[in-house]
This record gives sequence, C-alpha cells and structure tokens, in this order.
Amino acid sequence: MNSLALVVSHRGSDLLRLGKPRVVALIVFCALIGMLLAMPSSMQWSVLLAACIGIGLVATGAAAANCILERQRDALMVRTHLRPLPQGHLSWQWAAVYALFCTCLGLMILGLFVNTLTMYLTLATFFAYSVVYTHWLKPLTPQNIVIGGAAGAMPPVLGWAAMTNSVSPEAAVLFLIIYAWTPPHFWALALYRLDDYRRAGLPMLPVTHGRAFTQLAIWLYSWILAATTLLPLALGFSTGVYALVAIWLNTGFLRRAWQLYRQPSDALAKALFRYSIQYLAWLFAALLLDHYCQRWPWF
Repeated sequence: MNSLALVVSHRGSDLLRLGKPRVVALIVFCALIGMLLAMPSSMQWSVLLAACIGIGLVATGAAAANCILERQRDALMVRTHLRPLPQGHLSWQWAAVYALFCTCLGLMILGLFVNTLTMYLTLATFFAYSVVYTHWLKPLTPQNIVIGGAAGAMPPVLGWAAMTNSVSPEAAVLFLIIYAWTPPHFWALALYRLDDYRRAGLPMLPVTHGRAFTQLAIWLYSWILAATTLLPLALGFSTGVYALVAIWLNTGFLRRAWQLYRQPSDALAKALFRYSIQYLAWLFAALLLDHYCQRWPWF
C-alpha cells in the first residue's frame, strides 16, 4: 500500500512539473490583471474564478504539449534534461492524455461558465503556442520569439474578454506590452543558455547571429518596450501612479540592457532575464493599482 501511494505521489509530481506551474502562474496572473481592469462595477467573482481556472488548465495543457513536442531536444539541454519526459519518468502517451484532459476541461469551463469568445480565443492561443510556435517556428527561424510571442501575449486579452465578452483597445495595449517584452526577455535567456540551444540545434538569435548582435537587439527592443509601456498613458486609461512605476521599471530595464551590451557576460544576461520577470509583474500590478486609485479616490 505504501509503495502504491509512493508511485501515485511521484506520478502526480511528474505531471505537475510537466505543466510548468511557475509559467502557468505568470499566465494566470496576467490574465487576472486583464480581468480586474475590465471588471464592471458589479463584481463578477464567480466568472473571474472560472476564467482563472479555465485559462490555467488550458495553459497547463499547452505546457504539457510543449514538453511532448520538445522531449528529444529537452534531453540535450542542461536547462531541461531533468524534465519528466527526458528522464523517462513519464511516457509521452501519459503526457498526451494529461495535456488533452487539462485542455478539454479548461475549455469546457470557459465555454460553460465564462463565454464562448474567451473559450475560442484560449483555444487559438493553445494552437498558436503548441503548434505554430513550438512545432513550426522554434526550429525554423531565429525570429521564432518575435513571431511566436503573440501567443504568450494573449493572457490579458483572455482576461479582458472573460469579463466583457469583447476585445477593446485597452486589451490590445496590454497585449502589445507583453509582445514587446517577450524578445528581450527570452534573448537574455538564450544568451546565457547559448550552448544548450546550439546543442539542441535550435536557431535562436545568439546561435545564428552571435552574441554581439543579440545584445544590440536586446538594447533596441528594450527601448521599444519602454515606449510601448507608455501607451496606457497616451490612451488615457492610466495616470500618475502607473507613470512613475513604469518610468522606474524602464530605467532599471534599460540600465541592465545597456550594461549587457557594453560589458557582456552570462551573469548580466541572467540578471536581466530575472529582472524582466519581476518587471512585468510590477508593471501590471502598477497598472491595476492606478486603475483602482481612479475608480476609488480614497483607495
């Protein structure tokens, strides 16, 4: 009996890791920001909860599908070789069943308890990430991150659609912020994991164009990101609170990108990558705080 419980526990742990829970948490967080920004004055907490669960489940399914499609490349990379599939802890058939179950359950929850627009947008995002990006773009072109970043930028749009059953210009701005954030974020990772990507045969930008070109691209894209984060101010749905935080965060991002360009090292690339995750979380949190400061002046 104890051995059976141990097997079940290990299998559950492997399935959890297969779904990349930290990545899914960031996806749900970005979707939640979109929901809270779009939520009307009458709080729709049941819809919000259903949307978070549904989007989280589909994201888990997409992550598992990604692991299935990349299991052979993952085995060649230091960063990913300990994942359950390369280690042989799970068969790809088990992983496929898990991915299908999570995806179908998530879509069903979205269709029944949220709205069909959110369900179809989430399904399209699943396809864009699992098939278009992972299967087609990633092994084909060094622009994989730039093109495929559209899938990763969808969570706040999904959250907005969940609350309003529509996609507004504000949702499009949230999309653009993540879309502009994605290349410098992932290229920083690719710089200090260059040997991994080269060994796996993936045409990431530093593999095909070298470190110096990638560092310049990060520096230039950091300016594009900084400009994009000012769009909420230009459209008038954020004010001073957000502006101050955005300027502070962008200063930190640009400083780190400039240091990486001028004095390249794996340590600086890793520092920028880690900062970029905090950057996105704090930027969206500031946007939300600013929103509720406007709605409730006493807040």
